[in-house]
Amino acid sequence: MNLNDRAWKLADDMDHRAEELRLKISHVAGARVIDATAGGLSAGLILSRVCLADLAEVNWQSKNGQLEVSVATDHPVRACLGSQYAGWQVKAEKYFAMGSGPMRAVANREEVIQQLHLHEASDCAVGVLETHKAPTEEVVASIIAKLPSEVARLTLIFAPTNSIAGSIQVVARSVETALHKLHELKFNLGTIRSGHGSASLPPVAKDAITGIGRTNDAILYGAQVTLWVDDEQDVIDAIGPKVPSNSSMEHGSLFGELFQKYNGDFYKIDPHLFSPAVVTFINLRSGLSRTFGAAAPELLQKSFT
Repeated sequence: MNLNDRAWKLADDMDHRAEELRLKISHVAGARVIDATAGGLSAGLILSRVCLADLAEVNWQSKNGQLEVSVATDHPVRACLGSQYAGWQVKAEKYFAMGSGPMRAVANREEVIQQLHLHEASDCAVGVLETHKAPTEEVVASIIAKLPSEVARLTLIFAPTNSIAGSIQVVARSVETALHKLHELKFNLGTIRSGHGSASLPPVAKDAITGIGRTNDAILYGAQVTLWVDDEQDVIDAIGPKVPSNSSMEHGSLFGELFQKYNGDFYKIDPHLFSPAVVTFINLRSGLSRTFGAAAPELLQKSFT
């Protein structure tokens, strides 16, 4: 169940199938670098599984003629918050990328990893970078410096949001956004047994900023998540309305508009907005189901056109 070992096997598969998946493989400062910028649908699904440390199924489903990315996991906390959450800001000179993947668990530098006891030991590390720029030697060195000395192998995979593969891996974050929101609300994540989510795959944008906007809007205004939990029903009923994106005062604004409003600073946007449009709790203890939030198809259409 080692997250990095599982992701490394997927990275090896990507390496072996590079031509088929339209990937470019290189080596930078001792790290294997996989460029998924030109990757297609298959590369996007595998990239999403890497982000989730292969502890989730990632598939396609069709809804009203719209292609959706669906995620199902029986290990939601480890897969989503121990690996998939983009909690590592990779910075070096003029380079910046949001970093996700199980390298976060072995680095053990983030509060969410420490608070949820998701740290693991491993001799390898796998990270996913949301960017159109290949990591330089300096970038690789800065990442290695934040990893334990026993990590002897590093793989970094990158793709921008305005690419097929890059947009898929962002839209595959429906369950993750629900769990992160619940963590921020101090909900006991140990009561969550399984999770499923789906969100529409937007058209590939012409530039990265538009891509960021469309992929986030797909989650905020269209994602539907179901969580199977074992908890007191009054706890679910109290916290449920606070989880969906419509609990935010900034709900109703397209993400791209907010991104420009705050000069590209994610962290100035109301954190309560980062959650799915609809969240359903199926309580294994009470046998009851509760649904909170609502999709906003008109906003999705505006964002996607």
